[in-house]
Amino acid sequence: MIDLTYRNLESYNQAKEKAKNNPEAFWSEIAANFHWHKKWDTVLEYNFHKPEVKWFIGGQLNITENCLDRHLETQPDQTAILFEPNNPSEAAQHISYKDLHSRVCRVANMLKANGAKKGDRICIYMPMVPELAIAVLACARIGAIHSVVFAGFSAAALAARINDASCSMLLTADGGYRGDKVTPLKDIADEALKKCPTVNCSIVLKRTGQAISWNTKDVWWHEAIEKADDHCPAEIMDSEDPLFILYTSGSTGKPKGMVHTCGGYMVYTAYSFQNVFQYNKGDIYWCTADIGWITGHSYIVYGPLAVGATTLMFEGVPSYPDFDRFWEVCAKHKVNQFYTAPTAIRALEKHPVALVNKHDLSSLKVLGSVGEPINAEAWHWYDDHVGKNKCPIVDTWWQTETGGILITSLAGVTPQKPTYATLPMPGVQAVLLDNDGNELSGEQEGILAIKHPWPSIARTIWGDHERYKNVYFSAYPGYYFPGDGALRDTEGNYRITGRVDDVVIVSGHNLGTAPIENALDEHENIVESAVVGFPHDIKGNALHAFVIPREPVADNETLIAELRTLVANTIGPIAKPDRIQVVSGLPKTRSGKIMRRILRKLAAGEYDQLGDVSTLLNPEVVEEIKRNS
Repeated sequence: MIDLTYRNLESYNQAKEKAKNNPEAFWSEIAANFHWHKKWDTVLEYNFHKPEVKWFIGGQLNITENCLDRHLETQPDQTAILFEPNNPSEAAQHISYKDLHSRVCRVANMLKANGAKKGDRICIYMPMVPELAIAVLACARIGAIHSVVFAGFSAAALAARINDASCSMLLTADGGYRGDKVTPLKDIADEALKKCPTVNCSIVLKRTGQAISWNTKDVWWHEAIEKADDHCPAEIMDSEDPLFILYTSGSTGKPKGMVHTCGGYMVYTAYSFQNVFQYNKGDIYWCTADIGWITGHSYIVYGPLAVGATTLMFEGVPSYPDFDRFWEVCAKHKVNQFYTAPTAIRALEKHPVALVNKHDLSSLKVLGSVGEPINAEAWHWYDDHVGKNKCPIVDTWWQTETGGILITSLAGVTPQKPTYATLPMPGVQAVLLDNDGNELSGEQEGILAIKHPWPSIARTIWGDHERYKNVYFSAYPGYYFPGDGALRDTEGNYRITGRVDDVVIVSGHNLGTAPIENALDEHENIVESAVVGFPHDIKGNALHAFVIPREPVADNETLIAELRTLVANTIGPIAKPDRIQVVSGLPKTRSGKIMRRILRKLAAGEYDQLGDVSTLLNPEVVEEIKRNS
């Protein structure tokens, strides 16, 4: 395998130039690094106006041969998946590439024996155990399209996703451990399946041993796997065949089933993983995400395994049994690359730094951030206390729709800048647009867009290509529109300023909410904040800030006055929120994202238009905010 890792600034700049001048030759060279049954006839065909994107057309492959089979020749005994269970007293598992290959083939044969075939959609609703990753790979092995649903979603949310994709099979478990809680996954799945007529079979993994009800369509995983052998030739797939569907929330309407395909997704996730994290053979890499999200698909499973890495899977939460669990696991397994979310960092920085310092984190070489822009205070805490000012921090910008990281620094190769995602990856053509769709040059603030496809772009929304066009390609014809605003400095570094619909026009001034939140978070007693707009008779819109204090305060008014002064001094008087509400929490999805749509309704007093809040991680917070408004 040719090392296409940019190890220094010179090779990085050469790659950027080559990708800009001849994108097809650039991506062709990277794609040649993988095992193809048949080489592609055409590298790329695209039309952003239709929209239609196809990569490596005519190429044939199976992604699991690239993630598993080819490593059997060179490193069969290297650990592929290192599993750290929820309960620290339970032994960790080291699954070698040889073992993983065997287990994937057995599960693939189990799926086929229960009726699964190429093109079928299989829903996976499982805890963060190795069998989840194995199930994903087994689907890909036989050409079935997997649709992983995060194991924190409700029965209604699960049913909606199963029905949208007409899944014929469900893979689930009796229950799942998450901190000191046990999630009754089988009970939730049973409730969902009452409304899912397309599901013919439900295969159930025994994880917790809890009592469950049993139905005629149910099959025990451990019984079915005994009948399956570990020889399963990989189904040969076309490059543009769907690999998986993954649902992401829309700002309005039902969730969007983003479709990713076999060839381009494989090439981009491997390429971006290798370069962003500067992975070296033998390193231990840990992404703390759940496989139920795109981060888990791309940077726990496919990206790391495609380059032969050791990827750590964690079943638990950062607060169990104490708030040092992340650091305990890093020390225990001598983790080299650690990739987590700002939400987790902010939660952990509330606790004594002694919880970090008690663990030997000297193995860490790279820190990563994903999911939202990281505020300056969290960035510096992460840098000072976890990285000890010795580990580059990669602040990665990307989406479910993009499939892989698009804007980021490369660890130790390109300069980092706190609160900035920094530069587009070589091969990614990012631009800033004004409101009329004109490209802006130099130091500017505007609408982020991508003007040329990259291999892992989602090809469509399952069953609704028109919605795909309307959401991502209609606002600014000829560009992919991710819905985010950004500012660019004189060196070309990008800072994501928040969703474009989170830009509030106050008295004619465009105010991005992310910089205001960043200013609020700088206060020593604020751990997290969210700013939204609400209608104002004179200004058109005004700003409402929700803030979570680190420690309860006796006098909210004093704190609010300090915060207004801080924002005025940091950004300017125009950015001062008209209202600042002290709250104990913010409404969040189960992946940790703040539900700003709900906050906007609360700020506007539109309590009867909140929609369904039951799928939130903390629906009780909504009632608290309403009571104290």
